[in-house]
Parts: sequence; C-alpha cells; structure tokens
Amino acid sequence: MTEKRYLKWYNKVGYGSGDIAGNVVYAFLSSFVMIYLTNTVGLNPGIVGTLIAVSKLLDGVTDIFFGSLIDKTHSKMGKARPWMLYGYIGCAITLVAIFAIPTNLGQFAQYAWFLIAYTLLNAVFYTANNIAYSALTALVTKNSAEQVEMGSWRFMFAFATSLLIQSITLGAVTALGGGAASWRTVAIIYAIIGLLVNTLSVFSVKELPEGELVDTNDKKEIEQDEKYNLVQAAKLLVGNKYYMMICITYILQQIYGAMISMGTYYATYILGNQNLFGVFSWAVNIPLIIALVFTPTLVAKWSGMYKLNVMSYTLATVARALVAVAGYMGSGNVPLMLLFTAIAALGQGPWQGDMNAVIAACSEYTWLTKHKRVDGTMYSCTSLGVKLGGGLGTAITGWLLAASHFDSALAVQPESCISMLKIMYLVIPFALDAIITFILSRLKVEEANKQFRAAMKN
Repeated sequence: MTEKRYLKWYNKVGYGSGDIAGNVVYAFLSSFVMIYLTNTVGLNPGIVGTLIAVSKLLDGVTDIFFGSLIDKTHSKMGKARPWMLYGYIGCAITLVAIFAIPTNLGQFAQYAWFLIAYTLLNAVFYTANNIAYSALTALVTKNSAEQVEMGSWRFMFAFATSLLIQSITLGAVTALGGGAASWRTVAIIYAIIGLLVNTLSVFSVKELPEGELVDTNDKKEIEQDEKYNLVQAAKLLVGNKYYMMICITYILQQIYGAMISMGTYYATYILGNQNLFGVFSWAVNIPLIIALVFTPTLVAKWSGMYKLNVMSYTLATVARALVAVAGYMGSGNVPLMLLFTAIAALGQGPWQGDMNAVIAACSEYTWLTKHKRVDGTMYSCTSLGVKLGGGLGTAITGWLLAASHFDSALAVQPESCISMLKIMYLVIPFALDAIITFILSRLKVEEANKQFRAAMKN
C-alpha cells in the first residue's frame, strides 16, 4: 500500500531553504569566531575555550525545555513554526553582537561581552529556532519518504551555504579593510539574509492538524502526556537508546566540524595560503550536496536507512585516514588531500540526508514503547548536538591552540603549534569518523519499530 503524500516540491524546497538561515549563523560562527577573537580582537584562545565550555554548562537544559514547549504549543501557526519564526530574530541580533565586540573595551569586558552574547545565541534563540525547524519534519508530513526528501533538501542548502560562507568570508573581510568593523559589517549582512530566508521557510509549509498527526483513540492520551515536566521529558529521552546514539553521533559530528574549521589556521600557517581553506570547503561541500541528491533514491532502493548509513560512513572513515596520510607527506600533498577529503564527504552525505527521518523513527520508538508523543522534545538532539558538540569542539580547539603556544602576532608559528594543527586537522577527524561508524552500526531503530508494530498486530 502506497503511503499518502502531503507535500509539493515547492514545500520541500521552501522548508530546506531554512537551513540557509541556520548556517549563516552556525557556519559563520563555527568557522570564523576563533580566528576573529584571536587575530582581530586579540583574545587568548585558551580563555575563549573555557568561556565556551562554561556557556555549555549554562545552556545544558534549554534543549529539553524548548522541545517540551513546542510539544505543548497550540496556535494558528501550529506547534513549531512560531518558535522557528520568532527565535531567529534573537539569533540575528546576538550573531551581530558576537562579531561586534568593541575594541576600546578592557579585555575583561570583552570576554564578558562574548560570553553573554554567545550564551544567549546558543542557549535561547538558536535552540528555539533549530529544534522547531527540525521538528517540522514530523509535523508537516507522516510520509517517511517525504521526511527523507525534506532532510536531503535541508542539508543541500546547509552545505551550499557553508561552502559559500567559508569561501567568501575571509575575502569579504579583507576587502572591507580587514579590521573589527569589517567583521561586524559581514555579520550584519549575514544576519539580514538569515532573517529573510527563515521567514520564507516558515511560511512555505503548514503543519498538519493535530487530529491528523495521531489516531483519534490516542488523542486523549496525548493531551494527558503534554503535562509531563522536564524531568519526565529527560527520562523519556534517556530511556530511548536510539535517541542517545543519535545525540552522541550529532555531538561527535559537530566536534568534527570544529576540527575541520581549523583549516583556516592549517591553510594559513602550514600550507602558507589562507585562501586554500575555501578550496578545501569546495572539496567538502560539493560531494556532500551530490550525495544528498541521491540519498532518497538510495534509501528507497535499499528499503531503509541503516545499511546505507553504515556503508557510506565506513567509506568516509577510510578516506579520512588517507587524508591524514597525505597530510603528513612532507608539508602536505594538497591534491591527494583534496581528493580524499571529497571521498570522505561523499560518504558522510547519506547520513546527513536521512538523519531527520531517523529521528522521526526514534520518536515513533518512544510512542511504541512508552505511548508518549514527544516529537518536539525528540528533536532536541539536533540543537543539543549543534550547541554542545560545536561549542565543545570550539572550546577544545581553543585549549589545544593555547597549549601549543599559538601566537597570533607571529607569521610563523612554533613547531609545537604546527604539530598540534596537524593533529587537529588530520588525526582527530579520522578518529571521530571511526567512532561514528561504530555507533551507526548499532542504530537499528527501523528494525526495532517493525518488530514492535508486528507484535502489536498479533
């Protein structure tokens, strides 16, 4: 029996464009905040790393909090869309604030400014916007194929935006004069673009009526379930082993991204050309986009997501090992590094495309095992992964730079720093891919759901 379809092509494209908005925040922040703070503002990378870690402690509970608020929201726009729409206004303001630290302030005030703006962005506004955006996957369609297609469109826009930002930002800052005012101007431009695209994405889809999302017999039970508190919500999430696997995988992916963002330092101080960071961005993002185009077809052909995810990430792990080998050839064999970087990205693509559909399957697992409908709360793993993984990754890069005696005033860094940059850009990403591959090999949520549904029929 063919599943009912709910979306037109323009709904999927409109939804996917929302990650343009998400990535003018995330890609810009993760790729350039550290080099902005160290090389323009003059802050210590170790202290910055510590402040980011402190910020993660402060916003640790907001993911579940906003997820549960989305589950309990009833409005004309639906559950998630109001949070996605209004949350981004704060994202835009705090993004500009992070890249507008006054140079005439004392250093203590500069550190405080950064901590406050960074925490507000991550703990409040990005959390509300991103969880709502991710939860729409389960709220605008019940068709699993459409959910995979939505994820593919989403991440095609995400990686295209990352590619553009990583390719043009340093050149744009230089063209504008290269100082603090230039970073602020670029941040304002990105924030305005994000506001416009986010609004377009919000109104490109409509959430299904709540009566259509659930069976009539289940409605009273779900209304009762909406009274759960944060502790109960946390127990539901922790009790879902597949949620925990996805959450850990997402966190590792974001740490991976933070390490790859060290390409700005790697290209500048090891390869001797900061513009090569943009070239490596092409080698990462173009194969990812190509993989996303074919992900829905591959999922349908292989009758599920599990096998595709495991096999493709195994390819990515092998390719990242070869990137490391090429990187340690003399001062680095750039053509080979680019080739294997592209192959690794091609292997990482399918998981990016079907991840939201896997999360929807995890939400269904909670319904089948606990009879609790917590779609918004379940998608907290996306925000938690970005914030905790991205923040922890950026903090680690700051600590490692400080430990290796990085000095932004030096054109040539000490050997200890050069060795550390190689470890951060070459070795750690390979290790993270290997761990992710192992976790994905255990992520058999589709099979578990089939078994539970079959048991319920018998």
